[in-house]
Amino acid sequence: MLKPQRPANEAQRLDVLRRARILDSPPDEGFDDLIAIAAAICQVPYALVSLVDEERQWFVARFGIELEQTTRDDSFCAHSLLYPDRMMVVPDARQDPRFHDNPFVTGEPRIRFYAGAPLLAPDGMPLGSFCVMDREVRTLTDEQSRALEALSRQASRLIELRRVSVELQHHLRERDWYEEQLLQSHLALERENASLVQMSRTDPLTGLPNRRAFAEEIEAVAAAGVPYAVAICDIDRFKLINDSYGHAEGDQVLCAVADALRGRHAARGRVARVGGEEFVVLFPGMSREQALVECETLRHAVEQLPIRHRVTMSVGVAEGATGESIKSVFARADDALYAAKHGGRNRVEAG
Repeated sequence: MLKPQRPANEAQRLDVLRRARILDSPPDEGFDDLIAIAAAICQVPYALVSLVDEERQWFVARFGIELEQTTRDDSFCAHSLLYPDRMMVVPDARQDPRFHDNPFVTGEPRIRFYAGAPLLAPDGMPLGSFCVMDREVRTLTDEQSRALEALSRQASRLIELRRVSVELQHHLRERDWYEEQLLQSHLALERENASLVQMSRTDPLTGLPNRRAFAEEIEAVAAAGVPYAVAICDIDRFKLINDSYGHAEGDQVLCAVADALRGRHAARGRVARVGGEEFVVLFPGMSREQALVECETLRHAVEQLPIRHRVTMSVGVAEGATGESIKSVFARADDALYAAKHGGRNRVEAG
């Protein structure tokens, strides 16, 4: 037995074969139909669509044979790779020096006759063969030869169609992957933008809304024509805490006061930090009298804070009059805060 020689372009051929993406693929009815037709036309018991890999031949489809693959050295089809421009015919394998002691000739399925038409990639590279075999010495008629060549061309087209289909599915999966990545990037960017917007509206120390966010809120309430009151709250003698104990201690006081305002009033109004030790509270839908009651509760909550340094808070309250500018309302609340400070601190005044 002569081992089949390797084509001079074997590396390139194997690359084309691998890119066909058909090796070890599931059975395909299209190939099964072609070899059934070939067996019927050529009147043989065996037919194969055989691909020759680096060290094996693998059967895309098989008729009358149970084996799924054989070694390359035992393969008839590996010899046919050397004749990509024509059909290889072996009338009597026992008389051919290449095959006379081939195990598939001396043993089952005892092949005598072989005819293989090349399976070609679109660039003409041989991938294997479309072959028929018999246990008897024989040959093919011209009509059978033409039919076998036609069926091999059809099988070659099916291989290329499968390659295109697999690549298309791959590209579609890649497109879905890229679209998913794009969507995730877009969502991440939106989250980042939302985070940046939130940061631009939030006091970094206390986590309360800042002056900008509060201005937008009060403008929306005023534009809607909703009655409202505003309170400006200032921690008494806060500078003394900073000067005596340091800014870290002062920051703890600010956070404690912020938590007290947020915890006792966030559900009914809006709270923001707008300056060093200055906070504001918006009371939508409340009159000045109602806001004064609320502010007394807030003032008392601050006074009772369980922190190292006892702190108090002075508050100025003003109710927004119909048609009055927000600036004017704040000015009256600020005047009321000034009165609270000069009236002894730790108190609530209305303006």
